[in-house]
Amino acid sequence: MKNIQKIGFLGLVFLVVSCSTRKDAFLNRSFHSVTTKYNVLYNGKVAFQQGIDGINSSYEDDYWQLLPIEPIKFKGNVVAAPKFNSGFSGPGAPGAPIKNNNNSSASPFEKAEEKAVKAIQKHSMNIRGREKNKQIDDAYLLLGKSRYYTERFIPAIEAFNYIIANYPKASLINETKIWRAKANIRIDNVELAIETLKILLRQQELPELIQEEAHTALAMAYMKMDSIHRVKEHLWLATNTSKNKVQRARNMYVLGQLYTIEKNKDSATLVFENLVNFKKAPYKYRIHANIELAKNSTSDSSTVALLERFKKLIRNRDNRPYLDALYYQVAALEEGRDSIVRAKQNYNYSLRAKNGTAKQKTFSYEKLADLYFSELDYVTASSYYDSVLITAKDKQTLRIKKIERKAKNLASLRKYEEVLKINDSILSFVAMPEEERKKYFQSYIDKIKKKDEEEAQKKLNAISFGNAFGGTQAQKSKGKWYFYNVQSLGFGKGEFERVWGTRALEDNWRWSEKISKKENEKDDVVISQKIARYEISTYLKSIPSEQKEIDSLVYDRNKALFELGLIYKEQFKNTPKAISNLERLLQSKPDKELILPANYHLYQIYLKEGDSKAETYKNVVLNDYADTPFAKIILNPEKELAKEEEVDEISDLYSIAYNLYKDESFEETVCFITEMLPTIEESTLIPRFYLLKAYAIGKYQKKESYIAALEKVAVDYPQTEQGKKALELIKRLKQ
Repeated sequence: MKNIQKIGFLGLVFLVVSCSTRKDAFLNRSFHSVTTKYNVLYNGKVAFQQGIDGINSSYEDDYWQLLPIEPIKFKGNVVAAPKFNSGFSGPGAPGAPIKNNNNSSASPFEKAEEKAVKAIQKHSMNIRGREKNKQIDDAYLLLGKSRYYTERFIPAIEAFNYIIANYPKASLINETKIWRAKANIRIDNVELAIETLKILLRQQELPELIQEEAHTALAMAYMKMDSIHRVKEHLWLATNTSKNKVQRARNMYVLGQLYTIEKNKDSATLVFENLVNFKKAPYKYRIHANIELAKNSTSDSSTVALLERFKKLIRNRDNRPYLDALYYQVAALEEGRDSIVRAKQNYNYSLRAKNGTAKQKTFSYEKLADLYFSELDYVTASSYYDSVLITAKDKQTLRIKKIERKAKNLASLRKYEEVLKINDSILSFVAMPEEERKKYFQSYIDKIKKKDEEEAQKKLNAISFGNAFGGTQAQKSKGKWYFYNVQSLGFGKGEFERVWGTRALEDNWRWSEKISKKENEKDDVVISQKIARYEISTYLKSIPSEQKEIDSLVYDRNKALFELGLIYKEQFKNTPKAISNLERLLQSKPDKELILPANYHLYQIYLKEGDSKAETYKNVVLNDYADTPFAKIILNPEKELAKEEEVDEISDLYSIAYNLYKDESFEETVCFITEMLPTIEESTLIPRFYLLKAYAIGKYQKKESYIAALEKVAVDYPQTEQGKKALELIKRLKQ
């Protein structure tokens, strides 16, 4: 017993002696080095890896855009630094209290930082200016990397600088320099990052992994500077080796995308083919490389080969998560071959694919809408454009705003087409003789009777089939008692209600006064409705007979014809449809208010087409409506072009707004224009007002708000000078 006590005492003395961080002895160095590496620092690295795994699992690439070289999206928010104990001071050293290790609310990177700080504060052996614990440089690197991923780049750089200044011969010095360069890139110190990375790459016999990482970081830096030539150069150099297979695959994919953007299809194809054949690359990059190859196909022969490749990919069960993208690309290839039926079929397959992304669906809906639009099926196209808007998550992009504008135009067209269809149908019955009406409706009744009988027979057959085989397997397992048989129970309930009606669950339920009146009334309504479906009189009554009601239908139909003519003429440039609707309108003898504009618009259409019919409609306007503005425009067409420059009340309002802008009263400019716009909805100056408003917003609000205001002008008024100017500015701002 005494020997055990002696051993325990000696162990305690050994522990106390070795715990000192101020004594440069073998025992002290060994104790703190081992404790740091296998306890505190190990736990910190585990937490850090958990954070990295979390980023990798949650991060979703948008393959419709140029991928970022580093797969992470920083939100630009300042993440509060965890607070630690001030137990150690020095350049770049953390000086704050240690948090409780059981803090479950901290992120993995915050926990990693906490462990790194703890390792530095409790196990650093800085004796006479020299660090004796060989694990402390690792702790500082973990500290800097953890801060990097919590978007605290300046504190991260401080930690990296401390390693470079105090541990110049450390094995991780090159890795530290790369991380410092990446942090500098994030805070826009791009030139400094490039200079330090170039100095690093001049060293002799650099490990391949360090070369890869340095070239990748340089590509990130040049991407920030929009120096695409340099980006491609360093991505090529980064892909020469494959120590980091994941990053190499990503670099190859980004490189291929850059060539695609530059329309250098041969180089893009070469890169994507190499990526497809890179067997150790993550599968997601290889499958999307196949899709990019299809986008870059240039000949019918290559298209046929690609279609065969995609059919094999679709049949592969491992590709189920990518079916939406694969079917979409097959559809695009079929569309390129003018196989429109197959293209539509595959776009629909893409929409129905499980695990399909919302963005992919918006592109499939848009493609279908465009196909139907090109076929002049505007009603169906409108439905698909609406689906794009419903599915899209980010509705502020220029693409979605353009679709929204197109959908609005098509919504008006669809509304008038529906009015035209319904009113034409009703008016055709109004014009139909009584006997023909009866004959038509009798034929319709015979059809629905036959359909109802077929449905009833199907139900009866289903019941008979179930009874013949003793019900379903589930019913058999329940036993043979009446109430375990669902079909028998349903039949019995129906038979009871047929004989006794609906009765309350109470004594003397057989008495006639116990019948539920509400249920009887409901049953009577259902029965009467069924009978009414088979009565000709039901349909004959629905046909309007009052002249006032008929006139209203005719007016609405004619108004729809006129509006459709204008929509097809002005918005969709569909001349045949515009002519068809406007000429049909004139044949239907419309109200006088529609005759003049219909003739004028037909004159304009035929004049543009170089058709002699233009003279016919011109003469109608000049002879019958000589004193109208339409006649004056025909006689003096140059006045129409000068209309926008007329000095009127609205141009005076624009002058007021412009003077406010010149006086640098930007907020007042925006408020004035916002309040005044609803009062001048028909003015040709509206695009100017919106552009001026955008300029004013750009003077005192964020860049994003300025771009959003310009996008409204570009989308709503694309054909105007102001719309084109706004689009040009957007491109500059996004460079």
